[in-house]
Amino acid sequence: MTNLHPVRRALLSVSDKTGLVDLGKALSARGVELLSTGGSAKTLRDAGLTVKDVSDVTGFPEMMDGRVKTLHPKVHGGLLALRDNDDHVAAMTEHGIGEIDLLVVNLYPFEETLKRGAAYDEMIENIDIGGPAMIRAAAKNHGFVTTVVDVEDYSALLTELDSNDGQTSYAFRQKLAQIAYARTGAYDAAVSTWMASAIGEETPRRRVFAGEVKQTLRYGENSHQKAAFYTDGSERPGVATAVQLQGKELSYNNINDTDAAYELVAEFNPDETAAVAIIKHANPCGVATGATLTEAYQKAFDCDRTSAFGGIVALNQPLDAATAEKITEIFTEVVIAPGASDEAKEIFAKKKNLRLLLTDALPVSRAAITAYKQVSGGVLVQDKDVGYVDLADLKVVTEKKPTDEQMQDLLFAWKVAKHVKSNAIVYVKGSATVGVGAGQMSRLDSANVAAAKAERMAAELGLDESLAKGSAVASDAFFPFADGLLEAAAAGATCVIQPGGSMRDQEVIDAANENGLAMVFTGMRHFRH
Repeated sequence: MTNLHPVRRALLSVSDKTGLVDLGKALSARGVELLSTGGSAKTLRDAGLTVKDVSDVTGFPEMMDGRVKTLHPKVHGGLLALRDNDDHVAAMTEHGIGEIDLLVVNLYPFEETLKRGAAYDEMIENIDIGGPAMIRAAAKNHGFVTTVVDVEDYSALLTELDSNDGQTSYAFRQKLAQIAYARTGAYDAAVSTWMASAIGEETPRRRVFAGEVKQTLRYGENSHQKAAFYTDGSERPGVATAVQLQGKELSYNNINDTDAAYELVAEFNPDETAAVAIIKHANPCGVATGATLTEAYQKAFDCDRTSAFGGIVALNQPLDAATAEKITEIFTEVVIAPGASDEAKEIFAKKKNLRLLLTDALPVSRAAITAYKQVSGGVLVQDKDVGYVDLADLKVVTEKKPTDEQMQDLLFAWKVAKHVKSNAIVYVKGSATVGVGAGQMSRLDSANVAAAKAERMAAELGLDESLAKGSAVASDAFFPFADGLLEAAAAGATCVIQPGGSMRDQEVIDAANENGLAMVFTGMRHFRH
């Protein structure tokens, strides 16, 4: 094997015909013989290029609706033969096998077919067999064969050929071989994942994960960590699909926090109310709804102005000029919204470091998707928490019943608590958070933290009493003891929403009754680690 190897004969067989004619012309102009199949051959021939059909090379016609066309020794021998192995060369000569130096293949559009919701039989017909087989063969023999599987690599191939007098370097072939195996791996992952779902296999024996790099990041959570951002092809509206209009490149932490913010704000129907979520370190520091986005933003901001500085802001409605003016009054890292007015864009343009991300829609908060978490030596897999309760699901367990207004605040607090790191305690008043306690090791500590924030913010706003006075409080899991509930009562809460289910539920209910609290059970918890 030598470093440089000439490209004299190429096999082009693609599903996506983008750029095919231009590539064929460029290769032909460089003296490369073209082999092709079916629709690819017709496209090249219609463009006036001389093309030899693979069926003429193999001596067998394409058959079985195209299922069998390239699975032949004269194809795979031409891809796999070691050019510097005398036995391989002798076998090629004996059986009339010609070398194939370049393979250009992209696969049947299985993923695209899946996205449009095709039926089972159509999905099966879009599983490519010959393509992956050729790709794997050519990539294995990258000592001599160049393998191209992505349209975006056509120009790099031509540049490589021009730089090396019609040859490709070993390093170039290695790089494309890695890309090729990643492509077939991702393809097989899509097929196996779809099939597991189609047959109702919830925990398949083997599960494959695949992604495509969207962005190489400067670093990860900290500057000594390498990182990149990969998309999974699901096209769920959010940070992965958003268009960034301005601002510097997103960081690892920006992406993580923006995702948390947008998933939270999507809990609120934009046709019913404007909603704003402000996130810091993946936890909400302010969430509110209002008649307008401006009102909702101000209420969310007033929950914790200190933490809002340098935070991530998510909106459930298109950004308008008035809200843009309010947001730019302090330093904000990222704003994500389902659209923005021209006036709002002009206002943001004056803040060159503020990132503005726009999407076509909100993520569907109750859509079932799979969530992954890496641990040492493995991956935890679960359904995303799309649990939801409404008024009919709530069970009043105390002597005092919540008023209609309190019920609305309780449900609001419950939606927010679902997105707060456990242990989570959330105080809400007037459809706005007024205190958030996140990630503490005990529920009592979370109640203390949230109460302290409500007290501190009241002082900053010049109020005589804590923001938590008269509030509704949500606990993401049951109170194991009455102490956390008593802390909430001391802070001024008047009603409580929690899952229930503790051995000491009655003790907690008794404490609520003794302190004049109304309390409802959801029967569902929202741990978030």
